[in-house]
Amino acid sequence: MSDAPSSGKQAGLTYRDAGVDIDAGNELVRRIGPAAKATHRPELLSGLGGFAALAELPSKYAHPVLVTGTDGVGTKLKLAIDHDRHDGVGQDLVAMCANDVLVTGAEPFLFLDYYATGALDVEVAERVIKGIARGCELAGAALVGGETAEMPGFYPGGDYDLAGFCIGVVEKSRIVTGAELAPGDVLIGLESSGPHSNGYSLIRRILETSGTRVTGQLLDELMAPTRIYARSILDLQSSLTVKGMSHITGGGLTENLPRMFEGSGLKALVDLDSWQRPDVFNWLQQAGNVAEAEMQRTFNLGVGFVVAVAEADVDAALESLAASGESAVRIGVMADAAAEAGAGQILIG
Repeated sequence: MSDAPSSGKQAGLTYRDAGVDIDAGNELVRRIGPAAKATHRPELLSGLGGFAALAELPSKYAHPVLVTGTDGVGTKLKLAIDHDRHDGVGQDLVAMCANDVLVTGAEPFLFLDYYATGALDVEVAERVIKGIARGCELAGAALVGGETAEMPGFYPGGDYDLAGFCIGVVEKSRIVTGAELAPGDVLIGLESSGPHSNGYSLIRRILETSGTRVTGQLLDELMAPTRIYARSILDLQSSLTVKGMSHITGGGLTENLPRMFEGSGLKALVDLDSWQRPDVFNWLQQAGNVAEAEMQRTFNLGVGFVVAVAEADVDAALESLAASGESAVRIGVMADAAAEAGAGQILIG
């Protein structure tokens, strides 16, 4: 037998051999096209598929200011992957970005996403990105583009990660900074849908150490998509003056409320008995033996967004929010630095 090399030529390696399937990516773009189209705004000058998106600024603004925000979903994705709950995390992604932009008084305008995985599963990616499109519809933002990155060897099989980027627009004269806040202004809390997308590293540790099997109602509560408050808040702003806003994300009320009035010398006096804490938070606290202070600085505890208005506007604000479908209650007041907390209250700031 000869040791000479064979004269037959072997086929060269392809990108698919290396783990990247261009055809799968093209199929995903085809599938999500109608969902993205449903988020269209009249200001758009281009569609999906280009290198960059083009949009005119909305004509209703005399002095438009762009507002930008970016975020992800965090380790809630691990629960989604483990339990085949991919349909809601896209809304989570939009919410975490759009609600942040909203606190400035801006309307969410444009949204882009980044989806990264080791090997593209078109079915899973379609579910995720259609959820992003639904979130954009709720926020009033146009889904103008994104990136699907297939990175073999970088992510374990079946895992993926998400990042989102939101651009908002606000009239310069109507930017909400919190500078007008004063003692006696009232804090109104808007109900969350659960933990939203925060505290899931602790949640997963609690599930692991308690040996809890995540099924049924518990799974539904943990995977409930983050609420998007854009339309409700924009309607509220059209009827009265909102003096400050806070998106209650990672860090809970204790870390996020001060971002609304930082440097003012004011404090927020919050009545913890003013709203019903959802059962999922009570379960997490008991199952994990989590201290109350840790709960307050990790989770939203049922309040996903806070607006501050003058005392005279409270009734009108609550009526507007109820008409928009929000469950909202008065949760406290702004106070001066010398204020003290009473029974059932916490002083933040």
